[in-house]
Amino acid sequence: MLKNIPTIISPELMMILMEMGHGDEIVLADANYPAESAGTFTVRADGHGIPDLLEAILIFFPLDQFEAHNVFYMDNGTDTKPEIWKYYENIFKASKEVYSIKTLERFQFYERAGEAYAIVATGEKSLYANIILKKGVIS
Repeated sequence: MLKNIPTIISPELMMILMEMGHGDEIVLADANYPAESAGTFTVRADGHGIPDLLEAILIFFPLDQFEAHNVFYMDNGTDTKPEIWKYYENIFKASKEVYSIKTLERFQFYERAGEAYAIVATGEKSLYANIILKKGVIS
């Protein structure tokens, strides 16, 4: 047992976060995302929503400050954006991490996610809740 690690972060997920290096990316995928067939390692976080996982991960995960964008959303292709993005914005602000968000068309997102270090398959039911985080460095 360790102290102060949120219980939502499994040992496997903590190992992945620790293994990742500068510039590596991790996908937090909603329940509809084809995580297992995406071509990269998948860790399961069934039953958990992305906002809770995102908040817990950002305790440990520095975002890349050397790139123009360090957070990527899957765009839904409409003028009305997913409500969950507002929750993400509040989580990023509270984390005190410097972040820059870019939306990617669905197939561009799939392509980028296929190159990620890992995909976290969640139980998130919100549509277009998928998000990619680019890992930075610690000082």
